[in-house]
Amino acid sequence: MNKQILLKSRPEGKPTAANFEFVAAPAVSVKEGELLVKAKYVSVDPYMRGRMSDAKSYAPPFEVGKVIEGGVVALVTESRHPNFAVGDAVLALIQWQEIQAVAGEKVTKLDKNLAPLSYYLGILGMPGLTAYFGLLDIGKPVAGETVVVSGAAGAVGIVAGQIARIRGCRVVGIAGSDEKNSYLKNKLKFDEVINYHTAENIEEAISKACPDGVDIYFDNVGGNISDAVIANINKGARIIICGQISLYNNTKAPVGPRLQLVLLKKSALMQGFIVSNYASRFPEGVRQLALWLGEEKLSYQETIIKGFDRLPEAFIGLFEGRNTGKSLVEIE
Repeated sequence: MNKQILLKSRPEGKPTAANFEFVAAPAVSVKEGELLVKAKYVSVDPYMRGRMSDAKSYAPPFEVGKVIEGGVVALVTESRHPNFAVGDAVLALIQWQEIQAVAGEKVTKLDKNLAPLSYYLGILGMPGLTAYFGLLDIGKPVAGETVVVSGAAGAVGIVAGQIARIRGCRVVGIAGSDEKNSYLKNKLKFDEVINYHTAENIEEAISKACPDGVDIYFDNVGGNISDAVIANINKGARIIICGQISLYNNTKAPVGPRLQLVLLKKSALMQGFIVSNYASRFPEGVRQLALWLGEEKLSYQETIIKGFDRLPEAFIGLFEGRNTGKSLVEIE
């Protein structure tokens, strides 16, 4: 049976399995200019939580009772488009459905020889490009500066931290387990790591790990962790707002420190961004990330769960800290 996954209801707080519904997909026919594709890897990403709400945002909300969509690497099983052949691998923003038809102009053909196909949803896809453009265009790192990355063991964080090291910076990662922090320090060679679950005072822990202050903060989580980092910033610091995963499931607006005074005193920059802002430069980013991978200057980690039926589980796991690096579902 060809299955698809619908948004059954909008979550109240953290998503649960009850918010998803599996149904049989309608019969698929392929028209001229289209491809029949079978999902190979499906991405689960924190930004999708925002689309489950009906609040206005930079991306339209998912509709209740309709199929969820996301980033998918798929294999072409039938082609009625001159630029694609059976067996080609493609990347597309398409439905959570095992097999479906898609217009040829809506997919990108992938180079199977450049990297593992799953990487096009990770280090050579949205997470890697997010880290690349956010750190380099907004952070503008200079050798010798101190860079702090929250959510440092996530898909974006591990890339941002490594690019900072490539640029000669001192890198401090914040993650939620000793296992993740061991990976950051021993495998990725972060200079210091902080476990926010076990640190008695997170602001003091950051101060100790950053004795010369914080020059760049790559913010993936928001909340109390970000308040503590910003309390330690230097004059001229750059704060990159990439994600706020600690706040996505809140049902009420949180109250925290007013940051304007800190930014004023420190002549600091705080800027949010969406990776699609840089769409015209994606080829540049992919080329550079692939080059660093080939030179073994970048290492990458994936958390892969197998089975289409486990997509909701993988998505919910993002908000429980189950993944190290990019979280994906492999369709067998």
